[in-house]
Amino acid sequence: MNNYEGVFIIRPEIKEEDVKNIFKTINDMVSKNGGNIKKEEPWGKRPLSYPVNKLKEAYYYKLDFEAPSSAVAKVEAACKLNADIARIMITRR
Repeated sequence: MNNYEGVFIIRPEIKEEDVKNIFKTINDMVSKNGGNIKKEEPWGKRPLSYPVNKLKEAYYYKLDFEAPSSAVAKVEAACKLNADIARIMITRR
């Protein structure tokens, strides 16, 4: 299993409690695919350095986890299907 760091950008117009549910969903996706969450950091709502899909601010969520490489592909695919997640970036540490 490899160590990964993921940063997720969630749309700003979503309610705070729905954002927390999205964080929980991301954690569940990692866990269901054989991953272990090491550290999670909700960074809150911040301005973007440049517009992404006409958004000027968004909620940021950083997740450090350990998982097999096949799990990363499944998490990325599931996040891309969720319209509330504007961008994701998962890198291997």
